[in-house]
Amino acid sequence: MSAAAALSALPGRKSILAPPSKAADTAFYALTFAMAITVLALVLIVGVELFRGAQASIHSFGWRFFVGANWDPVNNDFGALPFIAGTAVSSILGTAIALPLSLATAIFLTELAPAWARQPVSTLVEMLASIPSVILGLWGIYVMVPWLHDALFPLLKRYFGFLPIFQGPIGGGYCMLSAAMIIAIMIVPIITSIAREVFRAVPDSQRDAAYALGATHWEATRLAVLNASTRGIFGAAMLGLARALGETMAVTMVIGNRPGFSASLFAPGSTLASTIANEFVEAVSDLHLSALFELGLALLLVTIVINLLARLLLGALGRKTRLGL
Repeated sequence: MSAAAALSALPGRKSILAPPSKAADTAFYALTFAMAITVLALVLIVGVELFRGAQASIHSFGWRFFVGANWDPVNNDFGALPFIAGTAVSSILGTAIALPLSLATAIFLTELAPAWARQPVSTLVEMLASIPSVILGLWGIYVMVPWLHDALFPLLKRYFGFLPIFQGPIGGGYCMLSAAMIIAIMIVPIITSIAREVFRAVPDSQRDAAYALGATHWEATRLAVLNASTRGIFGAAMLGLARALGETMAVTMVIGNRPGFSASLFAPGSTLASTIANEFVEAVSDLHLSALFELGLALLLVTIVINLLARLLLGALGRKTRLGL
């Protein structure tokens, strides 16, 4: 006899468990399936619309569009390579700057901070993510860029000027490195929040075992927490990178918006998103507008490829972890 039947058989007791309803299960499955398909459909619709808008550019330039370095709306000659390179450099550099800061913050909040400070500091970090992009861009123009131009960039040029990335004129401070800095500020809350949850998921027994063996705070964190969180840290970095790839407004305000690419981080540049934001309203021809649609399609494809690569690498890391490598 089932538990429901036994409860119903008791004298004076009504059944407290409703009989299973196949119709309810079917409706629940159909609803959740429809929501999942809706998310996939939205991505497909965006991709299809971008592809339709980019038809003229695709027919005119073909694959040359992605390897061309010239962007000349007057003569209807368009190439996306400088913007693809600018997007990759600013996003990867911004993620590289944000990752150690985010991990250090997450470690402090989970392992070292006193209980009374954890929630206020966590709230402040999360509030940073809610600041509108345009506000951070204005802060970048009036505070960050002048400080970088007057203080940090001269130091980098003086001590690391032998490197090609720190050569050339500093200019007004609106450059690729400024864009990377503003991107780093914007993705720090994302990486910090995810890393913090990853570290909190590590069993306390691992920390206790490390301390029982005489480990210091740093040794316990390195051996018991960081080693067990490799996949989570990588996933947090990839999510931050995906967020950085599509950043538009703040980057547009500090990158300099020059359609070209230089080996020096002090030189102005442009990204796929910033070019679309700057030129979409002022497109002077149908081919120019189509080229901007193709930039959007390229950005969508880059984002998808990055996420697929992240999935593959996470799977590889997971296999190595299970094998004890």
